[in-house]
Amino acid sequence: MQSKPNGIWTNLHAQLHRTLKERQLLERGQRVLVAVSGGQDSLCLVKLLLDLQSKWGWDLAIAHCNHRWRTDSDANADYVHQLAQTWQLPDYQQNAEDVCTSEAEARSWRYQVLTAIAQQHGYSCIVTGHTASDRAETLLYNLMRGSGADGLQALVWKRSLTPDIQLVRPLLGTTRVQTGQFCQSAPLQIWDDTTNHDLTYARNRIRQELLPYLQTHFNPQAEYALSQTAELLQAEVEYLETQAAALLQQAQHPDRPGLNRSLLQKTPLALQRRAVRQFLQQTLPYAPNFEHIEKLVALMTAPNRSQTDPFPGGAIAQVEGTWIWLKL
Repeated sequence: MQSKPNGIWTNLHAQLHRTLKERQLLERGQRVLVAVSGGQDSLCLVKLLLDLQSKWGWDLAIAHCNHRWRTDSDANADYVHQLAQTWQLPDYQQNAEDVCTSEAEARSWRYQVLTAIAQQHGYSCIVTGHTASDRAETLLYNLMRGSGADGLQALVWKRSLTPDIQLVRPLLGTTRVQTGQFCQSAPLQIWDDTTNHDLTYARNRIRQELLPYLQTHFNPQAEYALSQTAELLQAEVEYLETQAAALLQQAQHPDRPGLNRSLLQKTPLALQRRAVRQFLQQTLPYAPNFEHIEKLVALMTAPNRSQTDPFPGGAIAQVEGTWIWLKL
């Protein structure tokens, strides 16, 4: 069993302390809910936060989501509960009623659970142990799925889950090698999640086969390089989304779903696509994909009375003079 925080100050403590201040990720005295799976990244994170607690005055608690898709899931949950008791932290556990059938479904369920716990118990921040390694894997995973810049920088330092609750990832500047070394030196006993070794999951294959290949044959610092690319894309995406929102406000009809194409034609294609996507996100009952966006973009210069083939659900976009109308 782990000992209580021993106050040893490591380079990782200093790095996290500096990152929290420079990026303004957490506030002093904040009520913080830490998502803990029992794996090395989440254990490293909660131990670091415990050791920094005296400097920041946080009110910390642990949350664990039991997916029930492994034979040792209940034992894993018990282990996290024991850790919380040892560290004298409140802990909240939730078991899945139905076993999740995919990574995406499991991720969605986890965030729903964590948000509900935070709302019920008054935590303004949920902290997860995502690292630079996760960021590199996400970039590669989404790149191969044909994602644009938004998907390539999907793991961001901080985002809102609700108007009152922030999701924070303080370890995005730290690699999985570093969290493993920290746990070994602490020492912290890591709960090995056997699903992380299952190569039928694309992310595991990226982690265990693709990234090591890139590190061996192309760049030993591939994780850092890919994570840095995601960081650069994040700032650019934020800027473009802000500009596109301002453009959409000018181009959108105030009373019915329509876009002023003569105004949009004067703007760069990148802004056109983003404004169209934001428009479709507001108008359609589902998330638009690249093909949906391109249908409307093609109407920017199409002849009068041109129209698209139906969107899913039957909506059609049609040109009438300077306007593109979305007829639901």
